[in-house]
Amino acid sequence: MCGMRRAWRLPPAAALVIAVAVGGWSLAPGRSVVASAVLAPAVPGAAVAAAPGDAHIKLTLSATGLSSPLFAIGARDGSGRVFIIEKTGRIRIQKSGKLLRTPFLDISGSVSRHAEQGLLGLAFHPNFKSNRKLYVNFTRLDGATVIREYRVSATNPNVVDPSSKRLILRIAQPYTNHNGGGIAFGPDGFLYIGMGDGGGGGDPQNRAQNLGSLLGKMLRIDVNGTSGSRNYRIPASNPFVGKAGLDQIWQYGLRNPWRWSFDRATGALWIGDVGQDNWEEIDRVAKTSTGAGKGVNWGWHVLEGFHCYPSSVSSCNTSGKARPLLEYPHSGDRCAVTGGYVYRGSRIPALVGGYVFADYCSGEIWVVPANAASPATPTLLLDTGLLISSFGESTTNELLVTDLSGRLYRIDPA
Repeated sequence: MCGMRRAWRLPPAAALVIAVAVGGWSLAPGRSVVASAVLAPAVPGAAVAAAPGDAHIKLTLSATGLSSPLFAIGARDGSGRVFIIEKTGRIRIQKSGKLLRTPFLDISGSVSRHAEQGLLGLAFHPNFKSNRKLYVNFTRLDGATVIREYRVSATNPNVVDPSSKRLILRIAQPYTNHNGGGIAFGPDGFLYIGMGDGGGGGDPQNRAQNLGSLLGKMLRIDVNGTSGSRNYRIPASNPFVGKAGLDQIWQYGLRNPWRWSFDRATGALWIGDVGQDNWEEIDRVAKTSTGAGKGVNWGWHVLEGFHCYPSSVSSCNTSGKARPLLEYPHSGDRCAVTGGYVYRGSRIPALVGGYVFADYCSGEIWVVPANAASPATPTLLLDTGLLISSFGESTTNELLVTDLSGRLYRIDPA
């Protein structure tokens, strides 16, 4: 079954689901959807797992009128601004609760928006406040993944200088789906890039297991320098330096790591890897700067979650393949995991130390303790009915939620 349908399709009767979820709620910024943490299993028939406290949350509408928003993040420069990326190729700024009219960046003329393509990721340099550098991940008109560097204008902090663009990395894509899209700087200061397996049902060319391909991988590069013709360097500690395999690879065996993040307290890497036919999974490894997670093989396309792929196979070679922290099945309109964040904010104390994630199609939001043992069972926090395309963090580590239908929310205490 094609990942394109799961990652971007509108679930049947989605508008009705939203209406039921919010009742007579008015779609105006500042209004809220409220729910308490429900101690019920996210997987039918599974045992109930303890949530990190009895968190009571609500979704508060923060912005409307966006064009297919895919991600929102606060820049840690003291400005309090939130940057929202739109699939169509623009980055918008929300400042003091208001959406600025002029885009921060507009590359819509260079972006392919078919299927799962578009402007997919944004990361600010750890020294953004002083060097004004940011990085975007998008699919250009020929479908290739492009990682590009920009600088903010020296005279206007709310717009990017378009002449500052610099190509960092370009990766050819065989299909219009499974592009990955997330980019982020790790606690080690290196830029991590999540790459899907390139598409096609079941990874037909075995790209995720092929160490000669950058597809189906987590990449790790150093953007603070150049090497030969590359506008980046390879960290000497990358696992395949001097060995068989491409030097950029940090981990492999991923299907489509659409959204992933680092825990701000521990440095652990959390990956929401979108599944194929039956299972969605959450992967977790300890702090990458200590070497944990180096060279990990997450198993796709031999494994889907904890299971052999395809399901008709009675046995498979699991040797050397890591298992996820948790999985959940395609039931109850669930179809594609949206990876989130370990909550490290201050406004919802009971939620601190819980990894919050969702399913794109069902709109359910779950939490699992960050220190849970595998196999873990998540707890359902809220059934929103929204098309949750991404989570994000504000400058104060509070959680943001983007709804593909055009809205930005905050997760607030109820």
